[in-house]
Amino acid sequence: MNRSTYSPVAKALHWAMALGIFGLVVLGSIMSDMEFSPEKLQYFSWHKWAGVSIFALVWVRLVWRWISPPPPYAESMSINMQRLAHAGHIALYAFMLIIPISGWLMSSAKGVQTVWFGVLPLPDLIGKDKALGHLLEEVHETLSWTLVTLIAGHVLASLKHHFIDRDDTLRRMAPFIKPKQDAS
Repeated sequence: MNRSTYSPVAKALHWAMALGIFGLVVLGSIMSDMEFSPEKLQYFSWHKWAGVSIFALVWVRLVWRWISPPPPYAESMSINMQRLAHAGHIALYAFMLIIPISGWLMSSAKGVQTVWFGVLPLPDLIGKDKALGHLLEEVHETLSWTLVTLIAGHVLASLKHHFIDRDDTLRRMAPFIKPKQDAS
């Protein structure tokens, strides 16, 4: 394996999850502004099965990261920048795990069972509690917007590395761009 880039599996998981999370944020934003209707219930259903899917993919990603560790940071990165990047990745993974759990807890508290792809009912994590359901809705939304902020920082950092530092940080995760040292 070329240790200057992520594996094809890691890249596929990264970009599939990026698209999935983008879709979840867009769908969540649309739903939050809708009046109660059958259409809104359908959007909630899609949002929940996509959220459960992302939750499962995070675990797959973590296992893959353990099996196939990421390449080392760019040599030009200071130890403090490497620590910051590592902390950023830990935060991203933590939020990608916590947010689906908060959504599942919220659905449980609101008495609306989570059904994955419309066929696999997941058990409620807590009993029905309307007040707690509303609190968990606020928690879920706040965590989601915090993740959006972390993702924005992640994207900006990768663009900084690409355009200002001119290192291979972005290239090592980009699916169709070879790192400079591999380019012919």
